[in-house]
Amino acid sequence: MNKIIPWQELEDVIEPYYPNPKGVGRHAIGIERMLRIYFLQHWFHLSDPGAEEALYDSRTMREFVGIDLGQESEPDETIMLKFRHLMEEDNLWDELFHGVNRYLEENGMKISRATIVDAAIINAPTSTKNQDNSRDPEIHSTRKGNQSISE
Repeated sequence: MNKIIPWQELEDVIEPYYPNPKGVGRHAIGIERMLRIYFLQHWFHLSDPGAEEALYDSRTMREFVGIDLGQESEPDETIMLKFRHLMEEDNLWDELFHGVNRYLEENGMKISRATIVDAAIINAPTSTKNQDNSRDPEIHSTRKGNQSISE
């Protein structure tokens, strides 16, 4: 999405409505960064608090947005709420959403909502049987090379 979405064009649409971030509040956040967060919220069906938490937990999302936690904190849910209100009040989201969808369609792509899944593979005994010596329905296994791994 970094290369596909015309971020500068989207910024140009929002810029006349966006307050000048210099010296405003404790976090001066640029339009592109807020747009990226807003898109993540729609793609992954995240609330403002959910997006704040996802940005803290997901390195991939932070990289997409351009946040380095070693240098700065992620935008909090209040900042996201204010940006969302700006987008809704001036009906900017409809214009941007339809424009991006049209752009993606012209390039043979389509975006649908997604789900974030965190799966872990752990080492465990090869037996998947419980105390009754029958197969435990909650245990599943997979293979890594020639080695079985329970999950």
